[in-house]
Amino acid sequence: MPALVSKSLRDYRRGLIGWTLGIGVFMLVYLSVYSSIVADPDTYGPAALAKFPGPLKDLMGGLDNFTSGAGYLQAVAYQMFGPLLFTMCAVTLGSQVIAQPEERGTLELTLTLPIDRRRLLLERFAALALSLLGIALITFVLVAGMASALDMGVPFVNIVAAHTGLFLLVLFFGTVTVTVSAATGRKSLSMGVAGAWAVGGYVVETLGRDVAAISWLRWLSPFHYYLDGRPIYQGFPTGGYLVLAGATIVLLLTAMLAFDRRDVGV
Repeated sequence: MPALVSKSLRDYRRGLIGWTLGIGVFMLVYLSVYSSIVADPDTYGPAALAKFPGPLKDLMGGLDNFTSGAGYLQAVAYQMFGPLLFTMCAVTLGSQVIAQPEERGTLELTLTLPIDRRRLLLERFAALALSLLGIALITFVLVAGMASALDMGVPFVNIVAAHTGLFLLVLFFGTVTVTVSAATGRKSLSMGVAGAWAVGGYVVETLGRDVAAISWLRWLSPFHYYLDGRPIYQGFPTGGYLVLAGATIVLLLTAMLAFDRRDVGV
């Protein structure tokens, strides 16, 4: 493993441990109550949930078949809460690739070494991707294990598909953070842009299905390419995932070009 990747992983280790524990505990706690949800159809069944306003149900993951294994996983792990926590993690770690060391003044020292700027960004980004992949793998094991233990009846391949999409989604937002910070060197701006895109993209994708005035904006939302294929129900939406992966690559190339040309004081 390249030295800069290893060093970056060491730099991220405290955040990685904290985020992994936080997301993992969240998944375990909320999935562990599934049996109670199924046992109380008067409160959580279709008739009860039909009383919720439509927009609220859309924002909460639709709440379709909430007492089914797939419906519960969709609402809790793969539509709102899971992506929200994981995206916060990706944006936070992404800000540490360029912006944070630049604001602290340590990036200038690193750039005095005989290392190409593009290589520096690429290796630090690789550490970010590996960090997010590690969290994704650990949480996947937790979700798949709980789904099996609670007999949710969700095919294993569909959980793989949903978790793959979740990883691609958060990697995209992490890359947005890296790209903005590579172009500006500002941590708060990079996190703000990524966070605003994430929140706006989620609202547009969930509400845009029923609101014609904003439906066209769904094509600009990364959530569209993750959620529209309904991976927890239907398996891999290959086309949507390719769009997410392709957009991430384009953003990374843009970050490399912007960082290579920008004056960072050395």
